[in-house]
Amino acid sequence: MLFANRAQIERLRHLYPAGTRVELIEMDDAQAPPIGTLGTVIGVDDTGSLLMDWDNGSGLNVVYGVDRVKKL
Repeated sequence: MLFANRAQIERLRHLYPAGTRVELIEMDDAQAPPIGTLGTVIGVDDTGSLLMDWDNGSGLNVVYGVDRVKKL
């Protein structure tokens, strides 16, 4: 698993502030929401993962360097 460095985390926090809407493009997890699911970023943790509130009720995070979302 990749971890973001301090500069990358700050950049992610700037690009994806709380309230940012995203669409799921790819997630490597058996419990992943369906591709195309929309959600709201609630924060960025210290590993660079996006903390999520998916519209379908899931709370699965977007893992830095593994999963992909598109900012809306």
